[in-house]
Amino acid sequence: MKVNNIQSCHLGPEISPENYIPENYFLYLLKGDMKAYDGEKNYTMKPGDYCIARKNHLVRYTKYKDNDAFEKIIITLDEAFLKRFLERHVYDVRPSTISDSFIFIPENKLIKNFIISLEPYYTGDLEISADFVDVKREELLIILLKSNPDLINILFNFSLPDRINLKEYMNKNFRFNISLEKFAFFTGRSLSTFKRDFQRIFGTTPGIWLKKKRLQEAYFQIAEQSKKPSDVYLEVGFEDLSHFSYAFKKEFGKTPNEIAKPVSNRI
Repeated sequence: MKVNNIQSCHLGPEISPENYIPENYFLYLLKGDMKAYDGEKNYTMKPGDYCIARKNHLVRYTKYKDNDAFEKIIITLDEAFLKRFLERHVYDVRPSTISDSFIFIPENKLIKNFIISLEPYYTGDLEISADFVDVKREELLIILLKSNPDLINILFNFSLPDRINLKEYMNKNFRFNISLEKFAFFTGRSLSTFKRDFQRIFGTTPGIWLKKKRLQEAYFQIAEQSKKPSDVYLEVGFEDLSHFSYAFKKEFGKTPNEIAKPVSNRI
């Protein structure tokens, strides 16, 4: 089965480009490669791979274009849609023991046929109505649950994150560029409780600690690992290179380029 005519498309609510996954979604990669990191594990996707990206997981993506193109199919399986699905279908949902942020699905003829069935609707020839979007999403969901029953316990888990060890979580995930509200949510706290616990544990505010921690990590990567500042600033949680350089000089008295090892000295 060929999918040569298939182009990028998205069915369901839009997914935020931030460093976390706000809703479960199905991802099928058409062209280009993608790598992702969730703080513990690296994931690699190549054309033809498909997976479920899991809600409420931190993740950072790197996309690699093929002939200046990166094409994918994303079908959002948001909580509201999943709850409506459960009103018509009964499943025995239990706690999942799978912790991966991406659940890769083995090659499946039914999924390939489903992808091909979308072709007339996302090459620009037709516009899909909202009602038809839900029909296609439900079709995919039934196929996924039939081929991989473990997804029942993952997709239909609507519980909120439990309160966890704040110090351990922040030291592991400070590189992810998310809001304080999200850090509070993922550690099982309200924002006010998060700030209060943070001050008690770290002796400073979350904003000051995050900035200093990220700059220290950047210094180590540039000075000791010979990485380029332009390759580091996003990795440690900054959004803008000029702001990163300004903050770096204010913290260390030198710009990132001034402490970087000359190219000739790099191994």
